[in-house]
Parts: sequence; structure tokens; C-alpha cells
Amino acid sequence: MFDIQKVRDDFPILGRQVNGKPLVYLDNGASAQKPQVVIDAIYTAYAEEYANVHRGLHTLSTIATEKYEGVRAKIAHFLNSGSEDNIILNSGTTEGINMVSYGWAAPRMQAGDEIVLSIMEHHANIVPWHFLRERLGVVIKWVDVDSNGDLDPEAVIAAIGPKTKLVAVTHMSNVLGTVVDVKAICAGAHAKGVPVLVDGSQSAVHMPVDVTDIGADFYAITGHKLYGPSGSGAIYVAPDRMAEMRPFMGGGDMIRDVTRDTVTYNDPPMKFEAGTPGIVQTIGLGVALDYMMDVGMDAIAAHEADLSAYARGKLDGLNWLNIQGQSLTKGAIFSFTIEGAAHAHDISTVLDKKGVAVRAGTHCAMPLMEHMGVGATCRASFAMYNTTDEVDVLIDALELCHDLFA
Repeated sequence: MFDIQKVRDDFPILGRQVNGKPLVYLDNGASAQKPQVVIDAIYTAYAEEYANVHRGLHTLSTIATEKYEGVRAKIAHFLNSGSEDNIILNSGTTEGINMVSYGWAAPRMQAGDEIVLSIMEHHANIVPWHFLRERLGVVIKWVDVDSNGDLDPEAVIAAIGPKTKLVAVTHMSNVLGTVVDVKAICAGAHAKGVPVLVDGSQSAVHMPVDVTDIGADFYAITGHKLYGPSGSGAIYVAPDRMAEMRPFMGGGDMIRDVTRDTVTYNDPPMKFEAGTPGIVQTIGLGVALDYMMDVGMDAIAAHEADLSAYARGKLDGLNWLNIQGQSLTKGAIFSFTIEGAAHAHDISTVLDKKGVAVRAGTHCAMPLMEHMGVGATCRASFAMYNTTDEVDVLIDALELCHDLFA
């Protein structure tokens, strides 16, 4: 059974005040807070167990290596990838997608080849493909969402043509909260012989993810949204795609032998992990995943679904609030503006005075903002530790904003 008070007690920052008010942290879409077990694990790793990983034969290196490498299996279990050999550890989704761009896409694309994107993508799943557009002449094909903010899988599949080499799509929009049927997209794309990359930055936090069932060729996650440290993350790569990839970066650990004239690369996934990694960050991510799996992903999803429904009902009651995206398959993410002259930054500042932390701006999704016809929005994004009482605080703060700016 999901015990919200126990969960909240596990996150020490939730007990603090901001501007004399209890903190209501609704900026989880940007980065989530950390439970005490993660904080303790980071402290222990630095204070008692720190050493570089791999090849060190002394005690501290052995401990660090075992803890670090143990995270690979935890991620494989978390994503149901089938094997830890399919998991490349990295600093987060941005590095993962760039790795695919440089290591898989660039060697097999040429001028005129196409990459299909949705208009909802985060810049991390746009800019690496613009690199290929600028450098190779690759064409980016965009698929729009409908008026509710839904992405029709058939529209994505229909956009795939003879020159399409990749579909890259989010699993959950970081702006609209829309959950995309990536399984249907993968099935349709594969039927046309096209691989699919899925940005799982938002989705993996809020729902169970099974990459085997989804059928994704690439699935990227980022640790700081998963209640873990920044600078941690991973990407799942299907075995066939892994065999096709060339190394993204060169350095230590990704090699087997180096001479003056030759380089022999290590076996995957080590082949794609050059240099000293984020050791402590990754260990912290493993502890965060343990925490989430102990709470239960189904329980987290059910709590957040109830929270989202409650928030949606309250927000819909504010007839002067413009909510972007009305998808029925929506996570607990709400982007909005207030009718009148108030800028998103002004709204965010007023909310902060009431202890409510939200994000304001374009949310690294400028093409979507242009599509929606807005320059910026405020975004309230919820997590497992948020409550209906905090929704009520948000509503009261928004009503104050309306009174100030009407």
C-alpha cells in the first residue's frame, strides 16, 4: 500500500520552508528531490569507499567497482531490458541521444536521408539531429500533435518514407504530460524497417517501463529525474543496434589494447564508456532505483494518477487559466498561462512567494511552443511525494496571481 506520509518523510528537503512558507515542490519535471537513502549513499561513497573503478586491485577500488557495476543490472531490471549488456551508463539522456547521433546515425546517413520527430520533443532529442542536418544534409520531418496535445501513432508511421532512417520520439512530453503510444510507433516503424529511439526522461519516473514489450531500439533515461543524482543516467540499446554502433568517445576503459598503430576496442557496453565515469552519481542512481522499486512503480503510477485527476479538476475550475494540452492519456504535468498581461516568469515569482516551486519558460521545447502559439508557460510537474493538499496551495497561489494581474 502506498503510504504518502512515509514517502514524504524519506525526503528531507520537503520539511523546509521557502519565503516563510512550507515548500511545495512542483518542479519535478526539471529535476526531482532526493530521498535520504540516496543522500546517505553519496556520503558513504565519498567518505568511506571512494576510489576509481575497474582494474584497481585494492580494497576500495573493488568496493567502488562492485557498487558501480551493480547499477547496470538494476537498470536492466528497472527497464526489463533482458540483459545488463544492453545498458550503457552515461551522464543522462542528453549524452545518450548524442551517442546514438554520433555513434549510430552519423555513420549510416547521407544527404536526403530523413529522421522523423514529433513536435513535442525536448531539445535534447532535437539538437543532435540538427547536427546531422547541418553536417550531412539529413532532413528532419516533423509530426504535429492534435488540438488536445495527443500524438497519433499512425501519423508518425505515415511520415516514414523510403529515405527515413530513424524515428526519435518522446514517451511522455515534458511540457504537456502527454503519454505517447511508443509501442505502436515501434511496431509500425519496424514493419517498415526503421529503428526507433525513445526519450524516456519523463516516462520512466512516473510509470513502469518495459523496453522489451515496447520494442524500442534505443531508450534513454536520466538519473536526476529518477530521484537520483545529476550527472547519472543510461541508455538501453538493442543488441542488433549495439553491434552497429561505433564508439562515441575514445579513452580509457573503452579499449582492450592500444599500440602505436592500432586500437582494439572493448566489448559492448564498455566500448561506449570512455574515461572515468560518474562513479558516485551512478551509485546514487542505483540506490534511487532500488527506492522506487521498493515503493513499487505500479503504486507510484496509481498515486500520481489520482493526484493528476485531482489537480486537473481544480485547475479546470479556474476559467481564466489556459492549460496547454488536454490529452486523456496525460501524466501529472500541467503547463499553463493566465489570461491577461502576466508573463510566465511573473507568475512563477508570485508562486515562489507562497513557497510553490514551478518552472517558467520554454521548457527546452521551442518548436512545441511555436506550435501552440505561446512564448512561455508555467509548468507544475508532480512527483510521488506530492499531495492533494499541495494542489490546493497551488490553486490558492494561482488565484492570488489572477487577482494581481487581472
